[in-house]
Amino acid sequence: MAEEFASLVEAFKNVGVSRAYGAAVQIAGEEIIPVALVTFGFGGGSSPDDGSGEAAAGGGGGGCVLPLGVYGPGKGGHVVFRPNTVAVLAGLVPLACALGFAVRGVVRAVKA
Repeated sequence: MAEEFASLVEAFKNVGVSRAYGAAVQIAGEEIIPVALVTFGFGGGSSPDDGSGEAAAGGGGGGCVLPLGVYGPGKGGHVVFRPNTVAVLAGLVPLACALGFAVRGVVRAVKA
């Protein structure tokens, strides 16, 4: 199992900012830099041999990439962030849910 973990570490050694900010791209004469929210995770586990000669082990992983928008030229030659409205709204859904649960808890506490 250590060999599989070592190969996984090697595969993700260079993951970081380079995944969140893409390479500059020329579109319609403008140079833009794509920006994304990148998240991933891995897990694994095993159970010891229970004396019957059988032990279990397993693992898995997953990830998500949410395109947030691009950095591009704005007025006066300054770089500005242009958001991907749909993706930003999708990214705000968990925040809105958490806020709703918090408000519900406060209302219930006040009523009690």
